[in-house]
Amino acid sequence: MEVTSKDLMRWAESISALAVTGLGFSENLYERERYEEILKVAAEIRVASNGDGEGYVSADIDPDALYGMWISRVGSGVQGYVTPKVSVAAVVRNDAKEILLIQRGDSGVWLYPTGWADVGYSPSEVVVKEVREETGVAVDVVGVLAVLDGMRSGFTSIPMYSIVFLCQYRSGEIDRHPLETRDAGWFSLDALPSPIPDIKKRVPGLTEAVELGKVVKTYFDPVREEM
Repeated sequence: MEVTSKDLMRWAESISALAVTGLGFSENLYERERYEEILKVAAEIRVASNGDGEGYVSADIDPDALYGMWISRVGSGVQGYVTPKVSVAAVVRNDAKEILLIQRGDSGVWLYPTGWADVGYSPSEVVVKEVREETGVAVDVVGVLAVLDGMRSGFTSIPMYSIVFLCQYRSGEIDRHPLETRDAGWFSLDALPSPIPDIKKRVPGLTEAVELGKVVKTYFDPVREEM
């Protein structure tokens, strides 16, 4: 089995989550010391995941700094239980079978609107709000298109689940957010802008959803054989 930087990153994040959660639930001094040692090893593995230059970890970070960041997240009880962050994404189509894309303000990459899940809103409410804030467009939510593990898919360097919704354009002209987006527009699937990740591969069923306007089958990451 070939071990990749993505594998090292995933393993280190999993180990660190177990150790931080253990520190949040244990008051036994000896157990806490063991969890802290495990966390230090996880930090070394996480930094090593940057070895082939894929950029998963900032080049100037070191294991001690990463350990300090993780240890600062230790909580107590349920508040200390480490879970993946949650984001929402919107595949928005119009009647011309075009997809709404934004050019991200941070990276310059084109992508469908995405954002972190906000407390106090349901996932579908967050996605409507996110599209409106980033593009000025009003949409109706059709259904859940995919539920993705960001680290496993390779498009995030932190533990994150992404809920991808199919949305239908309702009204409004594009009025992009001046800070979050450099540009925004409607595109046919055979004339996508660049640079852009392979969104058709990232979200199986995207092409059918944009062309048909409905979710044929909700995609989720299959269970690994080693589970």
